[in-house]
Amino acid sequence: MCLAASAIAAVVVLSGCAAQDPLAQQAAEGSNKNYIAGDGSVTEYAVAERGEPVQIEGTLYNGETVSSSAWPGEVTVLNFWYAACAPCREEAPDLVALHEEYQSEDVQFYGVNIRDSKENAEAFERNFGIPYPSFNDSDGGVLLAMTSHVPPQAVPTTLVLDKEGRVSARILGLADKGTLSALIDSALAE
Repeated sequence: MCLAASAIAAVVVLSGCAAQDPLAQQAAEGSNKNYIAGDGSVTEYAVAERGEPVQIEGTLYNGETVSSSAWPGEVTVLNFWYAACAPCREEAPDLVALHEEYQSEDVQFYGVNIRDSKENAEAFERNFGIPYPSFNDSDGGVLLAMTSHVPPQAVPTTLVLDKEGRVSARILGLADKGTLSALIDSALAE
């Protein structure tokens, strides 16, 4: 009897903790979402409001260390994602197409994978033909560095950095191909 009461108490305590975690709450509801969805909102930042250039350093899945200090002079697109995120999967073909479209211009793309093992991330990239590299950000270093500039707040989130390395635009949620293209063009034109 005492053991049963202890088990019930543990379930009550754990379910109370889960209700505070949005992902756990989604799992308990059975929504199968398992991500914090963005609302698709787009924010473009005026040049005077952009602040300092982004300072990030991280390791790509191929083991290469990359620093934002090497990015000035190019527009950079950062896409925060993970493999089980449905909107990430939906936007992947558009990101591939935009990467190919802007390949001959001064635009570079990086994924920032916030959750997956190397094997899962590489399987996603193979499946969708992702040609650009991704940061292994399971430790949250890139995400944390971005919070002082523009917090991503949802997965997926796509950021466009201007030629000086400052955040010029943010899309919370699924990135519309036409909108992202216009944001890249705007940053290139500066």
